[in-house]
Amino acid sequence: MIELKEISKLYRTDEVETVALDSIDINVERGEFVAIMGPSGCGKSTLLNIIGMLDSPTKGRYEFNGEDVSRYGEGRLADIRKRNIGFIFQSFNLIDELTVAENVGLALLYHNISASERRRRVTEVMDRVGIGHRARHFPPQLSGGQQQRVAVARAVVAQANLILADEPTGNLDTAHGQEVMEVLQGLNDEGTTVVMVTHSPSHADYAKRTIHLLDGQVVTEGLRAAV
Repeated sequence: MIELKEISKLYRTDEVETVALDSIDINVERGEFVAIMGPSGCGKSTLLNIIGMLDSPTKGRYEFNGEDVSRYGEGRLADIRKRNIGFIFQSFNLIDELTVAENVGLALLYHNISASERRRRVTEVMDRVGIGHRARHFPPQLSGGQQQRVAVARAVVAQANLILADEPTGNLDTAHGQEVMEVLQGLNDEGTTVVMVTHSPSHADYAKRTIHLLDGQVVTEGLRAAV
């Protein structure tokens, strides 16, 4: 599904050149759950942004579903993102003035589907992540774990086959963080591919494979032991 070949990302100013990623090779198969770990500043979020087509590599080749997207323009990349990728961020990014159902439904506004189909999908995905009973509530009325569940629902309501999660439990306590990880694991069990950036070894254990970055390079990569 995802194949990165010698991907590098450089940030340049008048006086300084910073190497965020240095000739990275990574493959992610359809249906995998992959965790990306490493210290702050090692390139984790940059890597996730390139996988999500929010940023472009300076060098290298990126194949998504067998298609080289490395040099596509923003319009074409946006279309691929819309059809394939859901994003979950640490900060939830919900709109306080909209209900839970309205927040989830935002992800469908630019899809060519009817209002009745949008309502059906929103209801279905809210129930799927255990937030259906809060459909008419507003984000400030929810716990942190519930807000992140809404963000997960918004990410998958367009039937994305790839979820990219950037520190999805970073603003949550242990119990609510575990709730969100169990939702992600459930989605993966149903066939959704998940790539997650995390600092938490216990949350990385939910993944089937962990990639460790250091100074913009892959230093170790390992499979979870069978349980």
